[in-house]
Amino acid sequence: MKPLTAPHAISRQVLADHVYDEILESLMDGRLMPGDAVSIDGTARDLEVSPTPVREALARLEHTGLVQRAALKGYRVAPLSSAAEMAQLMEARLVIEPVNTRLAGEVMTPETLAALEQSIHDLATAPRGPSFAEFRDYFDADERFHRLIAENAGNPFLLAAYNALGGQVQRFRLFSGVGITDANFAIAEHRAIFEAFRDGDVEGAAAKMTEHVSNVRARAMADAPAESSAE
Repeated sequence: MKPLTAPHAISRQVLADHVYDEILESLMDGRLMPGDAVSIDGTARDLEVSPTPVREALARLEHTGLVQRAALKGYRVAPLSSAAEMAQLMEARLVIEPVNTRLAGEVMTPETLAALEQSIHDLATAPRGPSFAEFRDYFDADERFHRLIAENAGNPFLLAAYNALGGQVQRFRLFSGVGITDANFAIAEHRAIFEAFRDGDVEGAAAKMTEHVSNVRARAMADAPAESSAE
């Protein structure tokens, strides 16, 4: 009988996720500052793990834009995002997300509706404090709502484009350092999209997504520090 390998695989994945979460929290809370070097060996010692899960975590974080890797120099914390980059990200989301919403609405199932509704409930009940530990659950519920729509749109190319953009959202949480300031607006906007889905109003859901992303952009720009928002 072949030995079971699942427990080892699960243990390794849990460890990798733990290391990722620890580094992400340090980045989001500013314990690692823009331009700081991120040592694989030093981080491994601090977290009392081997270098392998640290290396894997940093490779994942590179896709979010939070860290950058230079040949022969290792990883550094990425610079703060500019207002211009924020605007460009939102322009790309305005191209992709309404189309995802329309396509998902055309094949909406009760199971997907239930998952979307649960994400809104989780968004409304999550803490909203200034530290990442306090707003992590809010962030996860917000991202889950948009990801559910992207994953149920049925277009792998649009999903790949969404995934490329979605990781950048974490970087923009560093944009102003003020935590969650627009929760009531975001919750209401998610609910409006959900209600259009529930009512079978596909075009209405797509229009509500356009409105939501436009509003997120406006609110983010309003929260931007003066030195970043100057054109």
